[in-house]
Amino acid sequence: MRGPNGEDLPQAVLFACTYNSVRSPMAAAIMRHLFGRAVYVDSVGVRAGELDPLAVEVMDEIGIEIGKHKPKSFEEFEDTSFDLVVTLSPEAQHKAVELTRTSAVVIEYWPTFDPTLVEGTRDGRLSAYRAVRDELERRIAARFEERPAADT
Repeated sequence: MRGPNGEDLPQAVLFACTYNSVRSPMAAAIMRHLFGRAVYVDSVGVRAGELDPLAVEVMDEIGIEIGKHKPKSFEEFEDTSFDLVVTLSPEAQHKAVELTRTSAVVIEYWPTFDPTLVEGTRDGRLSAYRAVRDELERRIAARFEERPAADT
């Protein structure tokens, strides 16, 4: 399957983190926004948490709505037909490796800071969430962008 710029894209991408409440829903929403017509995208966590309102807020700032996302765990997740699983936390990496031992799924580990660890003012915390959002957007765009053909 080809993306909007002719790039090779996986047919289905799963983003995974620890609670499916901040990083993986943000990544999935960004991927859908950039490549949604070309790729099936979903997200999951090692454990299901509660959707973080600061994540919703910083995504709204860039015009991507995640407020209706319902966090789910790997155990609640039934679709296993993904070509690529992108893990954003060490726990998710271990869980994805464990669950895909017998399948031909590519797993990529993108260590991503957990902005819920930041304490302090609301503005300071929002800055941490924005930094994670922007990093995910850069990584997704870079990972799935059109690659120039090799010179022969």
